[in-house]
Amino acid sequence: MQYFDKLLELIKIEKDEDQQQYHNQMVLTPLNERKKKGVTWYPILVKSTEIGSGENYYLSLERTTELDENHSFQVGDMVSLFNNTNSKQAKKANISGVITYVKKNAMRIGFSVDELPEWVEYGSLGVDLLFDAVTYKEMHEAIQQVVKTEDPRVIELRDILLGKKKAYFSPEAELPNYYHIPSLNESQNDAIKNILRARDVAIIHGPPGTGKTTTMVSAIKMTLERENQVLVTAPSNTAVDLLTKRLLAKGVSVIRIGNPARVNEDLIPFSLEAQIAQHPDYKLLKKLRRDAEEYKKMAAKYKRNFGREEREQRKLLFAEASKLKHEAYALEKYIVDSLLNHTQVITATLVGSVNRFIRHRRFSTVFIDEAAQALEPACWIPIIKSERVVFAGDHCQLPPTIKSYEAAKGGLTNTLFEQVIQKQEVDVMLKTQYRMHAHIMQFSNQEFYQGGLKADETVVAHKLFQHQQLFEDPINQAVEFIDTAGCGFDEKTLREGGSKYNPGEADILVKHWLNLAQQIQLVEPEMVANGHFSAGIISPYQAQVKHLKERLHDHPDLVDIAQWLDINSVDGFQGQERDVIYISLVRSNDKGRIGFLEDTRRMNVALTRARKKLIVIGDSGTLGQNTFYQHFLDYIDQIGAYRSAWEWMGE
Repeated sequence: MQYFDKLLELIKIEKDEDQQQYHNQMVLTPLNERKKKGVTWYPILVKSTEIGSGENYYLSLERTTELDENHSFQVGDMVSLFNNTNSKQAKKANISGVITYVKKNAMRIGFSVDELPEWVEYGSLGVDLLFDAVTYKEMHEAIQQVVKTEDPRVIELRDILLGKKKAYFSPEAELPNYYHIPSLNESQNDAIKNILRARDVAIIHGPPGTGKTTTMVSAIKMTLERENQVLVTAPSNTAVDLLTKRLLAKGVSVIRIGNPARVNEDLIPFSLEAQIAQHPDYKLLKKLRRDAEEYKKMAAKYKRNFGREEREQRKLLFAEASKLKHEAYALEKYIVDSLLNHTQVITATLVGSVNRFIRHRRFSTVFIDEAAQALEPACWIPIIKSERVVFAGDHCQLPPTIKSYEAAKGGLTNTLFEQVIQKQEVDVMLKTQYRMHAHIMQFSNQEFYQGGLKADETVVAHKLFQHQQLFEDPINQAVEFIDTAGCGFDEKTLREGGSKYNPGEADILVKHWLNLAQQIQLVEPEMVANGHFSAGIISPYQAQVKHLKERLHDHPDLVDIAQWLDINSVDGFQGQERDVIYISLVRSNDKGRIGFLEDTRRMNVALTRARKKLIVIGDSGTLGQNTFYQHFLDYIDQIGAYRSAWEWMGE
């Protein structure tokens, strides 16, 4: 099929680009340069070594140079722990693992090995990012399977998802009356009814703060009243772990599939490996494996020059080892099948759903969360093992991350989620949001959701300060736009990488934050002391993120409140929320160039992270030449949220 041939071509282009970037970044770049770019930590200090659940080794470490510098490491990344000692026994030694925790200068890595090598205890250690080709391989194989399948249900589902056939829904009258959840709002219940009526496909369209995950968990529970077991997936381990926790909290039995090193530590007891280890027959399984290994070692001790008796003995030992190995395999299969057959939900990432224990398992329904951020080829991996599919996500927020410009231009950014919304009438949008003050919500509501959202009464008039002293003060206003036009704050470009930053804009932001933070500590100290306050600073440009981190690091006036502030890129704040959010837009030039600020979906994410107060700082002269930002400036005027940066210039 031509459609899938094109998809395979785009996957190859993306893989080649990803591999080339890795080669340039890691193989062709000297160690010191890799450290500066944040793709290598060296040297590192090992803080602790432990054996966790699932018999994995975990190494907690800290970097000792480039402290607090930006880096590219994320939870779930494959990394290589290496020894840079020049001694013969340690030279070029390395072992691969998965990051389970990383923040600032600390990292925790999980290793699926029987034991850690001796060189971990000495020498100069470091950590490199690794290229992981597994995802590309599984996506490629899934697409080929979709094309070649002779399974009539997979063929039918394929045609429906591509818009060649119409999706079928049973009449609403056929649903029992109890399929209504009083704790959910009308649109959430409508979304669940839509899922229960769907024979082929249904979509939960969840704009920011509308309770998408709550709705999905409720839909899964309702589905389990009619089906014995479902598969629940998402593109990232973080999203899968969140769903797993929420389902467990609702009393649903769940088994989490995936590399234990990639699973949240709290969920390790619910991982398949941990469940196997708790099974009554696990001791026998370990004994069979140990005995098989012993017989194999005994057979291997025989030398090449031996007589007929020795040959026979060696043959018998290998035969016994093989017999025990097969018994162990059969017992493991029995244990796994008994566990999986008695659980209601299996959770895994999209790629993780090819795990050897469930690779050939069929499911009545697959749920795919964060589907608007998932590459289409990855979505087909769980779909081809299911009778129907339920997507959840929001195509008005962040798209999938694509490294190849050519692949993106060719259409790899077009998600299956968005295609189905366009080609089938199968989606229900959630309409009540529980996060933002109405003024914070309304601009995105107009631009992205056709005015269909409303703020719940619990948040519609959110106030940062409840104290009477500042309740009606302008500082308590939900939205502020601070205009730097005419201040001479021209953007600057880093020599390395070309990222933009704006020191003048950063000055205004720091002054505003100092004032706001001091007021919070003065008027609402218990809010900070009790951890009931959070703030974030977002910039679309990594150079500005780094610049702001440097400006605010160990600031003497912010010691008590510093732990409640996060500074990150837009992508870094996806799925999160804070009481206060600052957005530094950076771009300021006389040509009206705004670069990737033109990606309005990314800006939608940034503008919808704040609960009680949103402060946007930018140059109206530069931004206003773009239609989207002119609409934003018009909205700012409409709600009386305009401020000039000159108010802070003399401070």
